[in-house]
Amino acid sequence: MKAIQMIVIGLVILFFFSTDTLAFRCGSGLVTSGDTKMQVSITCGKPTSKEKACEGQQTTAGRDKDGKIKKSKKCANKLDVWYYNCGDNDYIYALTFENGILKKESTEGKGKGKSDCLGK
Repeated sequence: MKAIQMIVIGLVILFFFSTDTLAFRCGSGLVTSGDTKMQVSITCGKPTSKEKACEGQQTTAGRDKDGKIKKSKKCANKLDVWYYNCGDNDYIYALTFENGILKKESTEGKGKGKSDCLGK
């Protein structure tokens, strides 16, 4: 009984202290968090599409010289998101870059057509 408890406790500790070790495979290459845009570009080639995103957008209000209320939006953290469509039998992967460094890999639904994930 004590052995079972120790195994369960060990698994719970492992679960809480495990890190997010996702990686994205392009052909025979592999990219992971911490890689630069240049490394990803060399390994994976041109993405299917790109977009700019904002994390932590801040809105401030003040008055202009005529006394009218003026609102302005400021982006606290600018992000670049590269999408790779990996084809019919795979997913669309979103690679999120912060300051040119890959921070996160995620899926955005099923891919369609020919794969753009074959690498260079």
